[in-house]
Amino acid sequence: MQTSKKLYRSRSNRIISGVCAGLGDFFNIDPTVVRVIFVLGMILGFGSFAFIYLVMIFVVPEEPVVGP
Repeated sequence: MQTSKKLYRSRSNRIISGVCAGLGDFFNIDPTVVRVIFVLGMILGFGSFAFIYLVMIFVVPEEPVVGP
């Protein structure tokens, strides 16, 4: 039985809010690659990626705290 993955903002690997690290964990890629894609998207996309990033900060929940 395969469990479904959920998208969370990272608590431990964050630069601004953990969105890119959460996406990296979700897609099993290095968070640095996701960060580079977002920066290029912000530069070449005239800010549309910045809007997407801001929306994701408020929509995507933080990963749950594990144990004490």
